[in-house]
Amino acid sequence: QVQLVESGGGLVQAGESLRLSCAASGSIFSTSQMGWYRQAPGEQRELIATIGIGGNTVYADSVKGRFTISRDNAKNTVYLQMNSLKSEDTAVYYCNLHRVVLMKQVNYWGQGTQVTVSS
Repeated sequence: QVQLVESGGGLVQAGESLRLSCAASGSIFSTSQMGWYRQAPGEQRELIATIGIGGNTVYADSVKGRFTISRDNAKNTVYLQMNSLKSEDTAVYYCNLHRVVLMKQVNYWGQGTQVTVSS
C-alpha cells in the first residue's frame, strides 16, 4: 500500500511563492507517474501538473509558466513550486501517484494541503 503525505501549504499574499512537497512510502515511486491536482470550493478536482518516469512534464494552461513540478526519486518525493500566486489558485492541493497494473489504472491520493492566496 502506498501512502502520500503532502506538506507546504499555507496562507500567502498574491504574487508570493510556495513550494509543496509530497512524500511517498513504498518502493514504486520511481516507476510511477506523479501529479498534482487541486480542488476549489464548489469546483471539480482539476489536474494541474504531471511528471513522468523520465521527467517529462505537462501543465494546465492556468499554471503554465508559474508552477514547476519536479521529482527526487532518491527521496521518494515530488514537489510543486508555485510562483506568482493568484487568488484563483486558492484550493486544496492533492498529490497523485498513477500507474498501470495489469492493464488497470491505479491511483493513490494524498490527504490534501490547503493553499490560500489573499489578494
